[in-house]
Amino acid sequence: MSMSQADSLVEYGSRRTIITITVIFCALLEIVDTTIVNVAINTMSGNLGCTLSEISWVITAYAIGNVIVMPMTSWLAQQFGRRNYFAVSIIIFTVCSFLCGNASSIGELIIYRLLQGMGGGALLVTSQTIITESYPPEDRAKATAIYGLGVIVGPTLGPPLGGYIVDNFSWPYIFYINIPIGIIAAILTMQFVRSPKYAEKTAASDVDWIGIILLAVGVGSLQYVLERGQEDDWFSNQTILILSIAAVLGFFFFVWRELTYKNPIVAFKVLKNRNLRVGTILSFVLGFGLYGSTYIIPLYTQQLLGWTALQAGMLMVPAALATAVMMPIVGNMLKKGAPQQYLLAIGMTLFFIFCYCGYVLLTPDTGKEAFFGMLLVRGVGLSLLFIPITSVSLSTLKGQEIGQGASFTGLMRQLGGSFGIALINTFMSRQSAGHRSTLMAHLSTDKQGVMQRIQQTQQSFIAKGMSPDAALKSSYKLMDLSVTKQASLLSYMDVFLYLGLMFLIFVPVVLIVLRKNKGAGSVDLSNAH
Repeated sequence: MSMSQADSLVEYGSRRTIITITVIFCALLEIVDTTIVNVAINTMSGNLGCTLSEISWVITAYAIGNVIVMPMTSWLAQQFGRRNYFAVSIIIFTVCSFLCGNASSIGELIIYRLLQGMGGGALLVTSQTIITESYPPEDRAKATAIYGLGVIVGPTLGPPLGGYIVDNFSWPYIFYINIPIGIIAAILTMQFVRSPKYAEKTAASDVDWIGIILLAVGVGSLQYVLERGQEDDWFSNQTILILSIAAVLGFFFFVWRELTYKNPIVAFKVLKNRNLRVGTILSFVLGFGLYGSTYIIPLYTQQLLGWTALQAGMLMVPAALATAVMMPIVGNMLKKGAPQQYLLAIGMTLFFIFCYCGYVLLTPDTGKEAFFGMLLVRGVGLSLLFIPITSVSLSTLKGQEIGQGASFTGLMRQLGGSFGIALINTFMSRQSAGHRSTLMAHLSTDKQGVMQRIQQTQQSFIAKGMSPDAALKSSYKLMDLSVTKQASLLSYMDVFLYLGLMFLIFVPVVLIVLRKNKGAGSVDLSNAH
């Protein structure tokens, strides 16, 4: 090897390192912003003078912006050039972060969050494409592992980071922290990121405006229904019913349009690839489990155990560290030829064990130490799921197809999370009501034990200075609260059990479907540089 060749390799290695750091920070920013707002909702509601129902639109608008842009990312990158599109997305995200923090009304904040979500959706998908293409085929699993750190760890970092900022500063700073990172990322992108030949800016073609509108209607309506369905009582609410119909019709006509139009904005033909089809389904399952469990654990600890948002968020940190440690290990295992189907089966089994531990260990006063082991199992399980799923999805795609495939897997992971949270909310509400009815049926005042407990509680209230009538009312109220809490606990246990069973069912599925999967460890990146 000549000196000039050696220098060239060193230069390329340095540029790749900078690109890797840049895109990981961008992916991390986008993912963290999906959860960091959750812990600041009460504070924001008070400061902006709006109801909790109104402020929840801050979360919904961001999610809608995400899912509208994700399917179009590959097409947009082709229209403007990948580097330019990625840099502009970073700038949009950063500027909107400033505008969100500076918003003076709930209406302004919702609009800026929608625009921020549209910039963020592009960051997530394009980051995956850039980092995949920046590494040679033999190091592709390593690239997936590095990218996975942002995707898996990001949702976990949001709550504790948001809790710390709200407790020590003020809510606008949950947006302002994006600004310096975004500025640096935009500069590094323009300086070091290169577009491959097929991803350079192309001559303007007919824009499929009808397709864009149908996509926005279909995906946006679906995301709204998933975010607001339980709160608005699903199909008994006219808005939910209308938007559900709009989602179905929007998707139907969008797919028909894209399959027949000469310049489609979403290339459905890439789904002819068997590995990608399998990967998109598994991405949905992964999103369901990842976002569903990230949602349910802090909710349980705050609602039933009375923890603060910061305490609930910090509980998830050890699991995030376990994932960070395992990611490069799993990537190295894949590089050495470990069968993906076995890694996936082990990952899904570990996620089932985590869920079963939650089913067994949850009590009205579960201590922090009880969560440590089960959350470590979750962290290891997620690392064994994310890398093989991404590897399977993109393994046999070439050139431009990589970005198109990444758009589908990113969208399905996001929708999996949305479906997961929506179904968990609905399931818990109905299970809790059912458990409450069952428990109340066993608390008849004709039963001696029930009356003894009420009388004991009444006497304790009387001893504190209450009148007998007030003490009796307080006793019944306390028992009612106890029943409600027990019913809620049982519903949490049910969620963990059924979520775990879903992953357990997929163990034989991945072993059978991926048994004859060949060439999943390689990808043609000959046009990537």
